[in-house]
Amino acid sequence: MAYEPTEHHPAFEEYSEAIFELGEDGVPVIQARISDRLEISRQAVGEMIRRMERENLVEIAGGSEIILTSEGEDLARTIVRRHRLAECFLTDVLGLNWTDAHNEAGRWEHVISPLVEAAMLRALGDPQTCPHGNPIPGSGYEEPQGTVGLSEIDAGDPFTVVRIPEELEWEPGQLEFLEGTGLMPGRPGVVLSFASDGTATVKVGDNPFEVGGATAKRIVVTPGT
Repeated sequence: MAYEPTEHHPAFEEYSEAIFELGEDGVPVIQARISDRLEISRQAVGEMIRRMERENLVEIAGGSEIILTSEGEDLARTIVRRHRLAECFLTDVLGLNWTDAHNEAGRWEHVISPLVEAAMLRALGDPQTCPHGNPIPGSGYEEPQGTVGLSEIDAGDPFTVVRIPEELEWEPGQLEFLEGTGLMPGRPGVVLSFASDGTATVKVGDNPFEVGGATAKRIVVTPGT
């Protein structure tokens, strides 16, 4: 089911998107996580979640876990799809860097019509993922088998980057760092070593650099070349 951008208030779209992406990253969806993601007070989040319950967009399971209803899931998938399509267009066609594209796509996702969405899909050749490797809902993308976190690769072994989870996209400076080092989907690299705190020293191309332990755990790769 496709949604026109005017069917729901942009705040409902933002919250539905956040809930969808937190679930996609395997993060328990509770009010505190939404508060952290959107940088909104927990009180404001609680009020919005109650409004979304009344609109049949979410339901609460086990007293705290927030789950999208089928209607909320449809809305979220529409917004996420448009955001990731916009990122593709902004990077591949307009040449924006990852950070600027991510920020601009956050605006575009609320105003892209079904007509423009279809035109973007044609112009981009029906991409299956955004520039960070996250699947575009409805594209039929299936992640390669055998993916693991970068932290699970043994020192000395090669890998190929598959996906940068949305969770990392929201951390200040991460997109600039990853794009600047070349740690991007499709790029091969090798793990050189691990420090005791989990920090990984990796090499992509001729460029060795360190990746913090928390980041290394979340970057999705396939072992081998």
